Amino acid sequence: MNWMGNLQQLGRSLMLPTIALPIAAVLLRLGDLPWDAIHASSFGDMLLLAGNTVFDYIPIIFAVGVALGLTESAGIAGLSAMLGYFMFTRLIEHQLGTDFQLGVPGGILIGLLSAIIYHRFKEVKLPEYIQFFGGPRIVPLVMGLATLIVSYIMIGIGPYLEVGMAKLSGWLLGMGGFGSFIYGIAHRLLVPSGLHHILNNFFWFQVGAYSTPTGNMVYGDLPRFFAGDPSAGTYMAGLYPIMMFALPAIAFAIIGEAREDLKPKIKTTFLTAALASFLTGVTEPIEFAFLFVAPYLFVIHAILSGAAMWIAYYLNIQHGFSYSAGAIDYVINLHLSHHGLLLIPIGLVYGLLYYFLFRWAIRRFQIPTPGREEGSSLEEWAGDIPYRSPLILQALGGKDNIKKIEACITRLRLTLVNDRLMDITALRHLGAAGVIRLGGGNVQVVFGTFSELIREEIMKVLRKDIHVVLFNAPMQGRMIPIEEVPDRIFASRLVGNGVAFFPEKGELVSPVAGTIMHIYPTMHALGILTEEGLEVLLHIGIDTASLPGKCFTAVVKEGDRVEPGQLLVKFNLNKVKKFAASLATPMIITNPDLVKSWSFAPFKAVKKGQGSVMSVVLKPTKTSGGTNG
Repeated sequence: MNWMGNLQQLGRSLMLPTIALPIAAVLLRLGDLPWDAIHASSFGDMLLLAGNTVFDYIPIIFAVGVALGLTESAGIAGLSAMLGYFMFTRLIEHQLGTDFQLGVPGGILIGLLSAIIYHRFKEVKLPEYIQFFGGPRIVPLVMGLATLIVSYIMIGIGPYLEVGMAKLSGWLLGMGGFGSFIYGIAHRLLVPSGLHHILNNFFWFQVGAYSTPTGNMVYGDLPRFFAGDPSAGTYMAGLYPIMMFALPAIAFAIIGEAREDLKPKIKTTFLTAALASFLTGVTEPIEFAFLFVAPYLFVIHAILSGAAMWIAYYLNIQHGFSYSAGAIDYVINLHLSHHGLLLIPIGLVYGLLYYFLFRWAIRRFQIPTPGREEGSSLEEWAGDIPYRSPLILQALGGKDNIKKIEACITRLRLTLVNDRLMDITALRHLGAAGVIRLGGGNVQVVFGTFSELIREEIMKVLRKDIHVVLFNAPMQGRMIPIEEVPDRIFASRLVGNGVAFFPEKGELVSPVAGTIMHIYPTMHALGILTEEGLEVLLHIGIDTASLPGKCFTAVVKEGDRVEPGQLLVKFNLNKVKKFAASLATPMIITNPDLVKSWSFAPFKAVKKGQGSVMSVVLKPTKTSGGTNG
């Protein structure tokens, strides 16, 4: 069984229900305003009631959210979870009374049960005369029967579970500051895998109990905080200094250590990332900028995060959030906090500590953070997600390599047929901040807050029956648009459409699979015919047909079958640079009438043979191309 993949998907599904919580926090904050001063206290009461209602129904929100998250938003699974939860709670109350409550764990249990039943029975075929109840429509029926069984079992073991959960919560809370320190470290270390959502769910929605003035019991650090429990907020307060100050300080350190020629681009990218972390608590784009190149720094970051939790506990600071520990939640929920203002000076100290620590470490150990090399990740997106997404799909191994694709706030979560088919260099070239292999074909690719948009565009490609041809980089160097080639014939696309490269080494490799259909006598150019009928021209330099001496040596001959990355031509780079009009090397399709659409990767430095620098979608009706002379 693929445990890591299942846990990864469960973590994502547990995050889905929390999307409903920010509206509750906003309503509670608005309801706490002095409405009686304008004789509108009844309106304030309505706001408070609306906000508290969200928290009252958290268990069912989790039941439906988990079911949807584990079934790719299948509506019938969500409906079945809601049906099952109502049955489950009424049956439990009937036998054990209203004092016994499973809360969010009960909702998660019902959501898991609904998802399992959906995947098991959604394709069931019944005899024709009752087929109306076949397929997905049988899921609510089976869910009802399964809920009866689960309820009966829970009636027997429920009281023991309640006692066990109470003892576990008491033990964790009894650890005091050390417990929050351990939680803070574990939270940060689990962020790369996405499994921190599971850890957070336990502490935020299950640890600790509080009886409200109306007699209702609420469980977990987060609901208890909003219900007014003066001891709640232990597992949230210490996150504010990290997300509002420490992570933005890392972004400023990365900007400060960037090369001067790359600093403007890096500044734009990381100022945006810093603002996102400060306001909303979305930290992955910054953390992944140094996670892979300096994992020891990430461990130090995790320990310092734990220390922030311990400091907040030691100073008796209680503060909470509905979504994440960003400035928006900090301000909205400050009125519910205890000593919440102390988080600002703690955060400022943490910001200074992180800034100088990371600047020193980057410089001392020559850490290749973004902006210190051309291949830096987290490049600025230029509104070209629809065009870049097909290239991302190809870098993931193509349509046939995708078994499942989902997205959370900052990353694509994938299950691949073979994760070795991924081109990680190409993914970084296309904007990925990091790639995490979790085993069993489970992969996470961090694209920041664009991840959901990328998934939508990739899903459009997966649904279409289209033929995509992928092109690799034919040489090491810098890729440029064809319009920038200093030759009117190529730049105006009179010969064909494509891209060009400025080489850094004297080697030309094949960008596609195909057959060598023509090699020019001087060997400065050659043509490849792909299986799809595309005619690809590779032309080394501009005005290179009559260079003095022998500058080019072909290692293939006409009629040879070539594969992507296979060496085609060796050339004297210095001689070509000296005598040619330009080193610009076009890679163009000379029969572009076969192409329906084009996609280009960012125009920047590429490695020889690097995948996914260009792709084309062929027209539905193709004709075989001839041979260029």
